[in-house]
Amino acid sequence: MGGFKNIHDFKKSKDQKTPISIITCYDYSFARIIEDVDMDAILVGDSLGMVVAGHSSTLPVTMEQMVYHATIVRRGAPTKFIITDLPFMSYHVSIEETLRNCGRIMKEAGSNAVKLEGGRDFRQTVEALVRASIPVMGHLGLTPQSVHKLGGYSVQGKDEVQRKMIMEDALILEEAGVFSLVLEMVPEPLAKEISERLSIPTIGIGAGRYTDGQVLVINDMLGLDPGFNPKFLKKYADLHGAVREALAAYDGEVKSRAFPQEKNTFK
Repeated sequence: MGGFKNIHDFKKSKDQKTPISIITCYDYSFARIIEDVDMDAILVGDSLGMVVAGHSSTLPVTMEQMVYHATIVRRGAPTKFIITDLPFMSYHVSIEETLRNCGRIMKEAGSNAVKLEGGRDFRQTVEALVRASIPVMGHLGLTPQSVHKLGGYSVQGKDEVQRKMIMEDALILEEAGVFSLVLEMVPEPLAKEISERLSIPTIGIGAGRYTDGQVLVINDMLGLDPGFNPKFLKKYADLHGAVREALAAYDGEVKSRAFPQEKNTFK
């Protein structure tokens, strides 16, 4: 099916004003389905720490886990453009360690790009990765790895100081060489202004209608967690209800001996 082949497709879509669709995925089964639709790209997010592992934040996620999940997503979606998150403390210690970690994501997992959170503090890191021919996606606004510094999961850029800093960081990241920029949970007017000023595409999640693309987590948009209902999320299915109903039916048929039937047995 369709989808982006390289980072130039991101810029081309922005220039042509064609919205970019990205889905966050963590496993082979969902990746196989994504492979069959015209999704532009897949993000293997460190949000797997919360969505898959049940942690309260993304901080416990390791490089090994990111490489593993990126590898199985690549196996399920062999033709898709895949971006993989750099987990907490994998790009903070030194540029040398960052290059080694990103090399694993590119070589072992077969990803097409990496994503890191933060602005001006990571300018030199982004520049070093780009020099090493590793495409980098930026991430500003609500940066989940900084949850303790930010004081929780709240909208960023509401006051003038924050707004100015996010705008400046966006321009710094663009100059450093990121090929696109995620804006998470920022006011729509700020996201619109950033999108208009940057020549690279912006990807919104809780950033309103005027970014150059959108990203959602597949588990969230399929309604697998009925208790997760942030304002920015639209649920396109109720898989929690469907799976629960199927499990209850299976349990009932096993206990009533309605399953297995003769057609389910070998002679």
